[in-house]
Amino acid sequence: MTPVPSPRPLRVAVIGGGPGGLYAAALLKRGDPAREVTVWERNAPDDTFGFGVVLSDETLGGIEDADPAVHDRLRRELVHWDDVHVVHRGRLLTSTGHGFAALGRRRLLELLHARCAELGVRLRFRAEAPPAAELAASYDLVVAADGVHSRTREAHADVFRPTLTTHRCRYIWLAADFALDAFRFEITETEHGVMQLHAYPYSADSSTVIVEMREEVWRAAGFDEIEETEGEGEAGAESAARCAKIFAEALHGRALRSNKSAWTAFRTVVNARWSHGNTVLLGDAAHTAHFSIGSGTKLAVEDAVALAAAVDRHPDLADALAAYEAERRPVVESTQRAAAASLRWFEEIAGQLDRPPRQFAFNLLTRSRRVTHDNLRLRDPAFTAAVETEFGCPPGTPPMFTPFRLGGLTLRNRVVVSPMDLYVAEDGVPGDFHLVHLGARALGGAGLVMTEMVCVSERGRITPGCTGLWTDAQADAWARITAFVHAQAPGTAIGVQLGHSGRKGSTRRMWEGIDQPLPDGNWPLVAASPLPYRPGVNQTPQTLDRAGLAAVREEFTAAARRAARAGFDLLELHCAHGYLLSGFLSPLTNHRTDAYGGDLAGRLRFPLEVFDAVREVWPADRPLTVRISATDWAEGGTTAEDAVEIARAFAAHGAAALDVSTGQVVPEERPEFGRSYQTPYADRIRSALGVPVIAVGAISSWDDVNSLLLAGRADLCALARPHLYDPHWTLHAAAEQGYEGPAAPWPAPYRAGSRRPPTGRKDV
Repeated sequence: MTPVPSPRPLRVAVIGGGPGGLYAAALLKRGDPAREVTVWERNAPDDTFGFGVVLSDETLGGIEDADPAVHDRLRRELVHWDDVHVVHRGRLLTSTGHGFAALGRRRLLELLHARCAELGVRLRFRAEAPPAAELAASYDLVVAADGVHSRTREAHADVFRPTLTTHRCRYIWLAADFALDAFRFEITETEHGVMQLHAYPYSADSSTVIVEMREEVWRAAGFDEIEETEGEGEAGAESAARCAKIFAEALHGRALRSNKSAWTAFRTVVNARWSHGNTVLLGDAAHTAHFSIGSGTKLAVEDAVALAAAVDRHPDLADALAAYEAERRPVVESTQRAAAASLRWFEEIAGQLDRPPRQFAFNLLTRSRRVTHDNLRLRDPAFTAAVETEFGCPPGTPPMFTPFRLGGLTLRNRVVVSPMDLYVAEDGVPGDFHLVHLGARALGGAGLVMTEMVCVSERGRITPGCTGLWTDAQADAWARITAFVHAQAPGTAIGVQLGHSGRKGSTRRMWEGIDQPLPDGNWPLVAASPLPYRPGVNQTPQTLDRAGLAAVREEFTAAARRAARAGFDLLELHCAHGYLLSGFLSPLTNHRTDAYGGDLAGRLRFPLEVFDAVREVWPADRPLTVRISATDWAEGGTTAEDAVEIARAFAAHGAAALDVSTGQVVPEERPEFGRSYQTPYADRIRSALGVPVIAVGAISSWDDVNSLLLAGRADLCALARPHLYDPHWTLHAAAEQGYEGPAAPWPAPYRAGSRRPPTGRKDV
């Protein structure tokens, strides 16, 4: 397609001659040959860092659309491969069908230099660019492609508002002078700790090799002691020699080489804004994503395509820059979420090594949640089938439909209807709405259906509409519901979640104003410490003294007795989300100086006392589980390490499983929302302790459930919103996967609807 010239020429200044800056310059010049485009690059033309660059099919497609000439030249240079090799404790496992393409970074720069030269872009090498503010005064557009250490971003930090996060691993880019035949992940357990290798071919005779390890392992191994000789690369050479010895088997005894290589800690860059007047950030200056899910070059090249297209489409530059950011930001944020999950997986890799080999490989391949069970089954059905067999899937049975034994209770499948507060009870008594809500989801095929948080006392309610178990009348109403589930949905278990609101009580129903106090009729609150949930909004709770603690403990035991009589199959103690017991666990909400505060052991004391009291009266053959918030998402709060110790304590006291949620403890939290965003915390607890875990948090598809289970990140998966959208979510998941076995039986009156209804003609 012939480029459409802009209504007016632009003078364009590009700061940084990496792939993103060069390609943006070429595309802007191609879009309108009348444009004057100049690139400043502080290094020489043949100076580059790193070795190979990975480009996806999607990126190559964008390049082909934007500039077929560059695509044609790239296509002739790319090295392709399909396999991923995972080495786990000396055992090699291979997964195929992944489709990678790579080339040398230096060769990529040469191609882009040539393309810029033939289009008439002015390239200024060994030249420090003037400050962006100075360029902005004499150029119509300034493209800041000056990398992760962007001076432009720093100079205008008040506008771009960057957030830079440094992570816990050190890594170094090296190269081997032979071509690997696959993308290779290898882990070695040294006397200093776990080290990992990421490697892939980028030419017929060369491979990129990245060695990575936790900071403390890096120091213990003495890499921090290697002297750095400025400009001579001696430190990189010595590190390369050491790494070649560590990974001698993977490298077949061959050497590694460096190219001014240095150990560094990855930094995630996020900017609130990408443009300032006529200056715009591109590539690593705007955002970074960990190398374990792909190349930063890929994102930078895609930025260049989008920026040039936006400038060509919009005569007004402000509109063009807004359109560029609007198009790219959602893609980048999605990539950064996946990269964060992958990065953390490698940071915590030591906790993954005791998994069975195939499960370990599957967990690694699906770590970012972009590769799932379903698409891996399409890529490599033989590998996926082997993982399913190792997991214990009967023939033709998806992982989610394998049974699971929890204490004395056998669940026919791994799907849990998560607790969902309804706020429609009268005087704590569940009514017809609860019967229909829970009954419908039991008929819908889930293995376990959970009630909302059922309050143990009147003053322990969140809202006036909360259910309870502080009276026999309430227990009788619950018995009506459990009897329906057991009679009409045999094989489905029903569990009760017991809790006390603590400082988060006496508020309006969610749809009337979440966490807002009642306009009248508020009741007094109690908590671990006299801290209101929202100062100036919510009331200050009374601190529980010894007598108050004993009274609350008795309320829990009385409610547990009633729950047992009401016929519940499982009881979950709610120690999450900032409610009373959670308030004791978090250092942000427990400021006590007595035996029930202070260190983690003190903060655990009362929740464990309540657990023990409930365990004593709860039938021994029925499981007792605990829901925790594994992080407060706030500085100074519960950490992931704390969560492991909290889980360890409850497991030691007899918890059959840990239901691992996060947050909702303090209003100033900053969760990292995203698909399945809470599941890494469940994974960590399961890996560290070997106790069953229930994963929650934006698990939205049956493919997510299968992936989490098969990877060993969870034993059960709890879903809330999908069950609000579709009460028969589990049965529909079975139908969509072609499963008709005993783990998802359709109720007799519904069997006629067990297949998807025909739709309108698709050939018209």
